This record gives sequence, structure tokens and C-alpha cells, in this order.
Amino acid sequence: MTDLIIRNIGQLITMDGAAGPRRGPAMRELGLVEGGAVASSDGRVLAAGPESSVMASVETGPGTTVIDADGGVVTPGLVDPHTHAVFAATREGEFAMRVEGRSYEEIAEAGGGIRSSVRSLRAASPELLRENGQAALDRMLEYGTTTAEVKSGYGLSLESELKMLRVASELADTHVVDVVPTFLGAHEFPDEWRDDREGYVDHLINDMMPAVAAERLARFCDVFCEEGVFTVEQSRRVLTAARAHGMEPKLHADELHPFGAAELAAELEAASADHLVCVSDDGIAALAAAGVVAVLLPGTTLSLGSSEFAPARKMIEAGVPVALATDCNPGSSMTESMQIILALASMMLRMTPEEALVAATVNAAAALRAGDVLGSLAPGRQCDAVIWEVDDYRAIPYHYGVNLVAAVVKRGEMVVSRDAGAA
Repeated sequence: MTDLIIRNIGQLITMDGAAGPRRGPAMRELGLVEGGAVASSDGRVLAAGPESSVMASVETGPGTTVIDADGGVVTPGLVDPHTHAVFAATREGEFAMRVEGRSYEEIAEAGGGIRSSVRSLRAASPELLRENGQAALDRMLEYGTTTAEVKSGYGLSLESELKMLRVASELADTHVVDVVPTFLGAHEFPDEWRDDREGYVDHLINDMMPAVAAERLARFCDVFCEEGVFTVEQSRRVLTAARAHGMEPKLHADELHPFGAAELAAELEAASADHLVCVSDDGIAALAAAGVVAVLLPGTTLSLGSSEFAPARKMIEAGVPVALATDCNPGSSMTESMQIILALASMMLRMTPEEALVAATVNAAAALRAGDVLGSLAPGRQCDAVIWEVDDYRAIPYHYGVNLVAAVVKRGEMVVSRDAGAA
């Protein structure tokens, strides 16, 4: 029996098609259906396609909920595969410093940046972290995000990293948005270890990882592999050890300098390499050959006041599967809106509206190793959908700076509507 039907859809973006992340020309394939409908049961898609075909193929009853899309666009729920949405305090003071011309490195040397978030998080209660994370996820949901990765990395001690990941795990159990936790103990070297960096790497591997793994608190392990932070060899050690503990590798890669991090991501067959503003041609070739998803974060570039964005067109043309994310964090990208990221992807990365939508659904799901469940409205997939107050999907990146969401469906239930807000 069908328990949900979305009908009267002007344009249905199913993203149905080949499995796995999409590359090259396939990043423009939306599975577009004019005059569509979606049916689901027990949170899974039963059918998606022309309304007449869907209605003829499913059985309805008194318990079936019918949502009228009013001729709007329907897409899969947006997937945000790179966030730092659990934190203790915002850093608007640093934003003002950047506006006045201070660089990322200068702010960090003055005690700002990641270390500022570390100090505030270590002093914060789990209740405060949970409250802030809940608020961020609520905003994400209202803007169409139905799945979000959430990293640790503002604790940088065993006690505080576990505190962050336990909060993320609690949110995963209680929030409507699916939360995917990532261990990022290798986000920076904490002040107490700055004169013994190899000692901190050993601490990560020998003390933190076993504790994280024992509580099964993280699906992935990330490392900030960059000049001045973790070297390629240190990153290799951390991620190799993480895999032995059941956590798949991810990397903050080549954000500020061409550092060889993309090549390492390819070598390790990481789930994703993220940022990549300064990736080398060799790094692009390596990512393409290995099929590693490149997660691009144009909101970070915008927030940092830089004019150098990640070379998305070069990556797509080389065959790298490209995804998008907010990098939601209190320092360098304070936004929960994947909608603004779609707009920046088209305007600044020169990605077509089709490529941007694929990057925020199918490929973003692949960056979380969840492409068999999320990112499309194909039969058998989780029924996560967004109903948009537009009649052409290209209006989603075009009409920026406002919330175009009319309703959000999560696991076959409407959880946001234009009238009621988040459920």
C-alpha cells in the first residue's frame, strides 16, 4: 500500500540512471520528467515518473497522504557532504577582520581560526553543543537539505573530540536530517602539542582513534592535509590507521597551496577530497583515475574574500566526479543553505544548473558512500524530496538569496511546509 504520493509535479528531477557518482557529460543527466509524480511506502520510493504511469502502478487507500506540488519542481533531498555544524561559538569578529584585509593565516597567528573554536568548544557543555547543532540542522532542513555530514575537529583532545562526536551521534538519532559523523581530530595541532607534532599524530592514532572506534562514533576520518598543518606523510599515517579502525578516509585537500593532498586521496581511494582550490593538474588527473569525489566549497572561498575558486570546469572535463557542500562552520563559511551554494557553483565555478544539481544530490551522496540509498528518486531509494516554488529547475541557482522551498519530504513524510515550517 502506498502511504505517500506527490502529484501535479511540473518538472520531476529523478536523478535516475547509472549507479555511482556521475562524471563529465553524465553530470548533466537529471532524469527529467514533465508532469510527474512520486509514490512511496515505508519511506522508500515505489515509483517515480509520469503521473499517469505512477498512479496506475500503485495502490492507494484511506491512509495514503497526497501532496499537491502545484506545478512546481521536485528534486531529491539535497545532501551536504562537508559541514562543521557542531560548534560552541560563532566568530563574526574574525569576519570583520577579514573585511578589513587580514588574511586567514594572519587571523590564525593572532589566535583566531580553528584554535579559537577549540578554546570555546573545550569549555562548552554538551547541552550547548547539542542546541547549536540542532539549530543548524533545523535551518538546513528548511532550505532543502535532508542529509548532512558533521565533523568533529574543534576539540583536538580525547575528551573534547569524544564530546563532539557523541553530540553528533545523538543528533543522528534524534533529528529529522540524517547526520553522518566524521572524526576530524587531525584538523589542526592544538596549542599543547605544537612543539611535538609527531607526538600528536601518535596520540591521534594510539589514543583517540581506538576510543572513537570503540563507541562507533564516526563513519569517516578526515585530515587537514595542507602546508603548515598535516604533512602528506602524517596524513597517510592517520588515514591508514583510521581505515584499520573501520573509518573511511576523507581529506581537506589543497585548499591554500598545491600540496599533494589530492594525489594522496587518490592513492588511498578516499571517499572524497574536499576544497581543492589549489589542486594541481597532476592531482586532478589522479582524482579522475581513482574516481575520488571532489567536494567543492565555494561558500568558503566567498567568505574568505578570495577571487580564486576551485577549478570545477577543469575537473569536470577531466572526468572527476564533482560534489558541492556548504562547509557550514563558524569561521570561514557561516551558512546552512545549499541553495546559495548551488548559485555560487553556477555563477563562480561555471557549473551548469544541471551539473550543480547532480553535485548536490547524486554525487554528494557518493561522497558519503551512500549513493545506493540517497541522492535520487529511483525506486528503492529513500524517499527524501524537495518541492520547490519554481516551475523551472534552472530557477533554483538563478533566483538566489531567498528560500525557494515549498515543502520537504523525509523518509516519505512531509517534515517542512511553506505554512508550518520545520516539523
